[in-house]
Amino acid sequence: MLAAALSEGTVLLDGGLSNQLEAQGCDLSDALWSARLLADGPEQIEAAHTAYVRAGAQVLITASYQAGFEGFRQRGIGRAEAAALFARSVELARRAAGAVDRDVCVAASVGPYGAVRADGSEYRGRYGLTVRELERFHRPRIEALAAAGADVLALETVPDVDEAQALLRVAGECGLPVWLSYTVAGDRTRAGQRLEEAFALAEGADGVVATGVNCCEPADAEGAVRAAAETAGKPVVVYPNSGERWDAQGRRWTGGATFDPGRVRAWQDAGARLVGGCCRVGPATITELAVLLGGGG
Repeated sequence: MLAAALSEGTVLLDGGLSNQLEAQGCDLSDALWSARLLADGPEQIEAAHTAYVRAGAQVLITASYQAGFEGFRQRGIGRAEAAALFARSVELARRAAGAVDRDVCVAASVGPYGAVRADGSEYRGRYGLTVRELERFHRPRIEALAAAGADVLALETVPDVDEAQALLRVAGECGLPVWLSYTVAGDRTRAGQRLEEAFALAEGADGVVATGVNCCEPADAEGAVRAAAETAGKPVVVYPNSGERWDAQGRRWTGGATFDPGRVRAWQDAGARLVGGCCRVGPATITELAVLLGGGG
C-alpha cells in the first residue's frame, strides 16, 4: 500500500503521538511512556491516532516505540499478554484509519534499544552491545508487530549504524516492507558516524522502501534528506521533532519550537517523499503540511 502511495507523490505522515496524548490529559511519566496506554488506556491512543488522520495524515505510526517484552514483564505483564498489546497497537491505528474515507497506512513503530531503556540513550547510541545482541533484543518485538498485520515497519530514531544493521537483518526475516530512519545531529548519526555510511546500508536492500531521519532538529533535516537521496537511491522519509530538546534526566522538553511547515518544499526538492513530524509536532501542524502538499486536512 505504501509503495503505491509513494508512486503517486509525497506521502504525509502523522506527528508526535506523545504530545497529542498529553494534550488529551494523559500522564506519560511511566517508563513505558505511551506504550503503557496500550494496557491502561487504549481508547486514548485511538483518539490520538484519529486526530492525526483527520488532520490529513496518510500514515499512522503505532504506539509501540517504547514497548518491549522486558518492560512489560517488569509491569507484571506476561509474554502472551505482551504480544497481544503489540497487536493492539496495530489494531488501534487501523481502527482510527477508518475515521476517514481514504486509504491510510499503518506503520508499526520499532524504536531503538535506547528507547526501551527509557533513559534517553537513543540520542547517544553505542550501548556496548554487539550487532548480534541487538538482533536478539529486537527479534521478538519485530515478530510480534509483523504478525499483527501492519503495512510497514518503521525502524525509527536509530542512533547508530550497528543498531541499523541489527534491525535490518531481523526485519528482513519478516517479509514486511520497512523504512529506516536515523536520529542525527548535524551531518552525523547520534553515535558520530557519517550519514553517507549510515544510509548506504539501505542501498540495494529490496525490503527498504525509504530511508531518512526523524526526531532530529528541523535545521538538520534538509542536509540529511539530501545525503539519504544521494547515497541510498531510495525514497526519503523525514519527520523532525519540533526543535525543542529532550532533557532525559528531568524528563521534559526545553527550548523553543523551530519546526516550519514551509520547509516541506525544500525537503521535497532534496528528495523527501514521506514527510511529517515527530515529538511535539501536533495535528495542527500536520494540517498545515497537508494544505501545503495539496491534501486539504
